[in-house]
Amino acid sequence: MLIRRPAELPAREITDEALYWSRREWLAAVGLGLAGATVLPRRAWAQGDEKPTSYEDVTSYNNYYEFGTGKDEPKENAHTLRPRPWSISVEGDVKRPATYEFDDLFKGMKPEERVYRHRCVEAWSMVVPWLGYPLRDVIKRLEPGTKAKYVEFVTLYDPRQMPGQRRAVLPWPYVEGLRMDEAMHPLALLTVGLYGKPLPNQNGAPIRLTVPWKYGFKGGKSLVKIRFVEKQPETTWALAAPDEYGFYANVNPTVDHPRWSQATERPIGAFFRKKTLMFNGYADQVAALYTGMDLRAHF
Repeated sequence: MLIRRPAELPAREITDEALYWSRREWLAAVGLGLAGATVLPRRAWAQGDEKPTSYEDVTSYNNYYEFGTGKDEPKENAHTLRPRPWSISVEGDVKRPATYEFDDLFKGMKPEERVYRHRCVEAWSMVVPWLGYPLRDVIKRLEPGTKAKYVEFVTLYDPRQMPGQRRAVLPWPYVEGLRMDEAMHPLALLTVGLYGKPLPNQNGAPIRLTVPWKYGFKGGKSLVKIRFVEKQPETTWALAAPDEYGFYANVNPTVDHPRWSQATERPIGAFFRKKTLMFNGYADQVAALYTGMDLRAHF
């Protein structure tokens, strides 16, 4: 499926200048070079005149229950996370199962800078300049087998590093999943940075999933395992509250959360609410994935 590509927006126009140069320095430091980062066209991610949410807001207003249920708690508590060294286990029906060191998983690949709308089920939203690797490119490298219908993502479980896991607020570890065709969509991203800098701990360091047409809880953080499986994974929120959080979690303004409406959203940093867009504004790119599905039943 093609992404429409109008005129490109230079990175320095979407990123604070100091952070833009930090991105250059970081890419050079990890051996990727400036040429390793590309920018998606503005209309591939934004509606109207949307501007990226400030770095301060993106890194201080977070859902990350492993470090607390309050929006400000992840930033306060995530200093205990040790994002390096880091390894990721690849399991299931796949030709190249192994435990990969973080850098080895992406060896020879080029990261991309993508500015995506990010919509949370609590009816707030952000626009974030992410930096990461197309998930489909990683999947192709790992060579899943014919029985792999879904991709399961498992996050770190370590109550010593993650104090929120000492409480049974969710079934740990946090698990999410995508259907294989969703995982292979060009918008899905394995994210390693934001605003041209490595991911802060509170945003899911060192690697997280970003799926911009779905609610934010689909984006598992601090990933340690990728499994290729035949059956639909039992995901954390679908287990914890099946009447409120479905497997698909597509942004759909016509399907309300049982306790609040999803018809509008509040952009962080803005005063007025705005209309929620179907598939978070990415309908042209992803609607065909769900042709013939009842999106109220498969929420």
